[in-house]
Amino acid sequence: MLTARRIFLGIFALFLAVVIADRLFPPPLERAGGLSALVTDRDGKPLRAFATPDGRWRFAGDLDRIDPDFVDALIRVEDKRFYQHRGTDWMGLSRAAIDSLFAGRIVSGGSTLTMQTARMLEPRDRNIGSKLIEIARAWQLERRLTKDEILSLYLSLTPYGGNLEGVRAASWSYFGHEADKLSKDEIALLIALPQSPEVRRPDRHPETAERARNWVAEKLHRYDVFTPGDVEDVATLSVPGRRRDFPDRAWHGTAKALAEGPREDVRSTLDAGLQAEVERIALTRAEAEGEDVQVSVLVVHVPTRAVRAIAGSASRDRPGGWLDLTAQARSPGSTLKPFIYAMAFDDGTAAPDTRVADLPTRFASYQPENFDRMFRGDVRVSDALQHSLNIPAVAMLDRVGPERFAAQLASAGARPRIYGGAEHEAGLAIALGGAGLTARELTVL
Repeated sequence: MLTARRIFLGIFALFLAVVIADRLFPPPLERAGGLSALVTDRDGKPLRAFATPDGRWRFAGDLDRIDPDFVDALIRVEDKRFYQHRGTDWMGLSRAAIDSLFAGRIVSGGSTLTMQTARMLEPRDRNIGSKLIEIARAWQLERRLTKDEILSLYLSLTPYGGNLEGVRAASWSYFGHEADKLSKDEIALLIALPQSPEVRRPDRHPETAERARNWVAEKLHRYDVFTPGDVEDVATLSVPGRRRDFPDRAWHGTAKALAEGPREDVRSTLDAGLQAEVERIALTRAEAEGEDVQVSVLVVHVPTRAVRAIAGSASRDRPGGWLDLTAQARSPGSTLKPFIYAMAFDDGTAAPDTRVADLPTRFASYQPENFDRMFRGDVRVSDALQHSLNIPAVAMLDRVGPERFAAQLASAGARPRIYGGAEHEAGLAIALGGAGLTARELTVL
């Protein structure tokens, strides 16, 4: 009776110790943070990829963005009982230990995908002590995460050589496309590389990478995943080098889209086709104007207010090209004239057919002129606006009140930057561009 009680207390104490240790020393899941981000256009077409703050390429291993054929093949090769075990495949681990004992060296580690994920979260030297810690950490991961979450974590952290981590980063770097659709040779290579990522890097050791890929293809044939024809086709193909062509479009627009939320993949409102055309037009115009000229463009879909294309500059290789010029204040020229007349219409002090004088006029110390230095006499407001006449616009702003007009612009989200003094004359100059506004603010108006 006393012995049974001691056994019970011993088991309870061991259980309590395990629970306490699990609470005090949880798996370092926070180390899976620091993901790269991909900004796409409104249809999901990739525009620009962003590396992690420490310069690594590590995209979230979302299962819905990774070819299911690759996932199935990976599980068959690395951990065929992945969905049955609770972190450790004791049968596979025992077999690996026996094989290594008879071979006199480590033939296979017997690590499950969960154990490998634990090792990537907490790298250690490869020894028996580290293996025991991996087993414990794998159990902790299985308690906290679903199988798909563990698999997603594995697909995010898997090393592929250099600063590449995760299947999606490897696919972009080696194949130049997302991992949602992979060919047979790509599947075999992506499974082979993590086993020795530096030794098998295709860009540095293509022959070694090719042998490893072909070996995985043959293994997949033995598991009835590949056909004999698939194995032959894979063997005829060379391995790719590192392409380094992560998407790099819409530099300023994608940066703003990413900055407006958490650092994760973002589907923007941009249109990839329109964006490409806008960038081409901006660069062509800037090159035609001179070496020191920049051009910025902002295209907005009026019904939805969505930004469809943005070129903050014509090129980052030209002076000032790194600045997003759509966010830099400059003179709006004559673009505020329609708003001046609109306020006058709202006030009832003018209408499209109202006659207004286009004659030499002095407003205190301010005497504006038309662009062509000509005067047209008595004209209708609609004609004054159509021909962008300066004097009628200033006269109309004088009726509306420049301070009131500036306040209305500010309430709409576009506060004009008034340079110089705060005198009434300086206020009237707003009509002809005598205030600073950004392209974004004009778009808001």
